[in-house]
Amino acid sequence: MSAFDPKQPYNDLPDLPPPADQIETRDILKKCINARVALAELKQAAELIPNSAVLVNALPLLEARASSEIENIVTTTDKLFEYADIAEDKADAATKEALRYRSALYEGTKMVMRKMLSTDMAIQICSTVKGQELDLRSEAGTTLTNRMSGETIYTPPTGQKLLQQKLENWADFMRSRTDIDPLIRMAIQHYQFEAIHPFPDGNGRTGRILNVLFLVEQGLLDSPILYLSGYIIRNKAPYYRLLLKVTEEQAWDEWILFMLGGVEETCIWTTDKIKAIRELMEHTAEYVQKQLPKIYTWELVELLFRQPYCRIGNLVDNGIAKRQTASVYLKALTDLGVLREIKSGRENLFVHPKYIELLSGDENVWVYYAGIETESQTEA
Repeated sequence: MSAFDPKQPYNDLPDLPPPADQIETRDILKKCINARVALAELKQAAELIPNSAVLVNALPLLEARASSEIENIVTTTDKLFEYADIAEDKADAATKEALRYRSALYEGTKMVMRKMLSTDMAIQICSTVKGQELDLRSEAGTTLTNRMSGETIYTPPTGQKLLQQKLENWADFMRSRTDIDPLIRMAIQHYQFEAIHPFPDGNGRTGRILNVLFLVEQGLLDSPILYLSGYIIRNKAPYYRLLLKVTEEQAWDEWILFMLGGVEETCIWTTDKIKAIRELMEHTAEYVQKQLPKIYTWELVELLFRQPYCRIGNLVDNGIAKRQTASVYLKALTDLGVLREIKSGRENLFVHPKYIELLSGDENVWVYYAGIETESQTEA
């Protein structure tokens, strides 16, 4: 194999797997145990939320926002919830792009429930992310450059036939190398996918979706609720530096340790987030039941967490109330301070501020409603 030259296509990208002594060191295996413990605790925390749709509706949106931000596509949690599901066509370009990421994550989850990850699946996921039918790159000229200096730091392999071969090896590695721990395989396949860089655009976001889907496929997650892109944003410089170091030096151990640390840290953060969501749900239910006993139902409160930008039609569609009564319920919750009414086009939306604030912040805390203290109270 010739020496790596960042200005030349990396057609000599080695096939997987890497040498065992580089990917199963004592430090890696120890870190792997810690990450697995954190994943198990995350799964357990998620199971304590009565309706999994609360998390499935929220956490993938946070992942979509963060993963898009890595590519300098910036939107907000508020905008994502406002335009999700019903009004996507009215959103700005950045919000639409992030919502497509969430759609790709959902579609990919359904696909891996039925079959293993594959080249075709990666193509479909990237096509959903970009909102157009894509195929593997067919033309040369793709380079990755330093955003500050403009210097070329990497040129991926070229030629559709070679890209297809590399992706088949990538997919076969995930399917067949069951002797390697799934978390180690996830880190390895992520580097390889990014190094292949098979598409004209959307490779980074597709690769981050594939990380979560692989964990779902391996049974380490029940749903795509691992918010790993947040970790990458906080560690963007080492993320790209260590990717490149694998290319230049085959420094697999540092890269794998970095990714395992990301899984562990993100699981702990997400577990705390889920606990805070559960506590806020319980506190909100107690508050609404005490202040508005005539309209209170658990189903109504739960809906405010599944749809934090709530419409009258959401109550109707979920069988909670007919349209006129649903309007009365939402107005009463607004007067109570649980919701805030805003205008969005021709319709009114009822926003759940405490929940949006909890989802938007890095801190997993919330402030309880004035005038009531409960066992579910969380210190701010």
